[in-house]
Amino acid sequence: MAASLDDELELDNQDYYSLLNVRKEATQDELKASYRRLCMLYHPDKHRDPELKSQAEQLFNQVHQAYEVLSDPQSRAIYDIFGKKGLEVEGWEIVERKRTPVEIREEYERLQREREERRLQQRTNPKGTISVGVDATDLFDRYDEDFEEMPGGGFPHIEINRMHISQSIEAPLTNSDTAMLSGSLSTHNGNGGGNINMTVRRVTSAKGWGELEFGAGDILGPLFGMKVFRNLTPRCFLTAQCGMQFSPRGVRPSCSLMTARHLDQNTMGYLQWRWGPHSSMTTSVVRDTKTSHFTLALQLGVPHSYLMMSYQYKFQDEDQTKVKGSIKTGWFGTVVEYGAERKISRHSVLAATVSVGVPQGVTLKIRLARANQTYLFPVHLTDQLLPSAVFYATVGPLLVYMAIHRLVIIPYTCSQKQQDLELQRKSSEVDMVKKKQEAESAVLLMQESVRRIIEGEESKMGLIILNAWYGKFVTDNSARQERAQVIDVTVPLQCLVKDSKLILTEASKAGLPGFYDPCVGEDKSLKLLYQFRGVMHQVLSADTEALRIPKQSHRIDAEA
Repeated sequence: MAASLDDELELDNQDYYSLLNVRKEATQDELKASYRRLCMLYHPDKHRDPELKSQAEQLFNQVHQAYEVLSDPQSRAIYDIFGKKGLEVEGWEIVERKRTPVEIREEYERLQREREERRLQQRTNPKGTISVGVDATDLFDRYDEDFEEMPGGGFPHIEINRMHISQSIEAPLTNSDTAMLSGSLSTHNGNGGGNINMTVRRVTSAKGWGELEFGAGDILGPLFGMKVFRNLTPRCFLTAQCGMQFSPRGVRPSCSLMTARHLDQNTMGYLQWRWGPHSSMTTSVVRDTKTSHFTLALQLGVPHSYLMMSYQYKFQDEDQTKVKGSIKTGWFGTVVEYGAERKISRHSVLAATVSVGVPQGVTLKIRLARANQTYLFPVHLTDQLLPSAVFYATVGPLLVYMAIHRLVIIPYTCSQKQQDLELQRKSSEVDMVKKKQEAESAVLLMQESVRRIIEGEESKMGLIILNAWYGKFVTDNSARQERAQVIDVTVPLQCLVKDSKLILTEASKAGLPGFYDPCVGEDKSLKLLYQFRGVMHQVLSADTEALRIPKQSHRIDAEA
């Protein structure tokens, strides 16, 4: 969560310290002195021209806002951690004034969660699944003599023999109550049915919640159920569920109980008991790490008892590729599954799994997850264990994916990246034009103040900034196609001279009044040529390097 918050907070975050030209460790006296000096320079009442007066008001308000934030200890702590966006979160006014940075971060995250809950009240969270079962056994199980007698027998017969569609939505009622509505339709070989369910969930505390479920269908009849979740300890929780299904054959009660415990940081142990039409006892161990996922499960029950083991390896690549394999054996036989999963776009994940079992045969399962929608395509290839079916189920999807990936996905993603880069470039250009206009307006406001400062400095042979450039400088050893991207900042720096001294903090100079960033993302420097007591000085300083002038080491004759 923190990572995503930090990414959000980086956007449009002006540096208040740079604007006031103070250190991050600046005291209240230093802040007040800098604020008063800037107010005298940019006060709107000093300008009669309406346009200059408007520009002065804008800059004066920015300086005032920066001082208000940094002069208040709590606001300053919030700004230091989260920037300007952190100050916009509702609820800070009720927070205690004495908080540590850690407590402030926790409070911010709590307020963010409350804001997300308010957003949820204005929207639903739709989730859906579409499953289409395909019977393709004719590809491998047909008999030539039978097909010769049937018209059109030379072509294999492939049909869709089952389909399942389900959809659900959530409607937050309050911060603790949520209503969920779901429905499904299923059909198999021409026979099918559907059902609809209504669930109401209430979060009772930070340790638990409860649910009530009401359902109805055209086959089994009404359903009533209840589910409770409870954290027993920080490392253990319990889930209990009971229900009653009303059918033409009578009432069919069911009950289940599951407890889970953290065995270590990455391992969970589960124990589940179910009573009803399919009674069973299941125990499992799940270990999930950054690079792998392992599951071991044992179930004893009627009519199914089995032992299952699965392993998934997670590649640390951009596409979040995963390969997995599992084996499951029980009274029904033995099934071996293997497959892979990969992210094909920003919101889509494609997975393919081959299931080989006795007596189930060979099945290829394709799954496409797009946002909250899931599309399943189980393709049953053969009822027998045929090597040819296993080969084609493995190699076929791989070749098709490679072809689609090269011919469709890669060109599409490259096109999307180009569009994003173009939008980002245009946005940067617009932002740079705006910053440039603001800097030029600030320079116009400084002209009168700079004239007075220069007159005062000349009278005592003090500090005069002759030339100052800020941006990317190109040396003789640089590539020929590169060019310098610098701006003239002589006036803004002369405006900061006080008592024949110029002190710049280690913050980026782009935040100073009259400055802007002429080359976003590039390394920048500040180059000055100045005169002090009739002697010429020159210095080249890095963007975030603190600078104090005049200095004897800057003398040009000393360098020579």
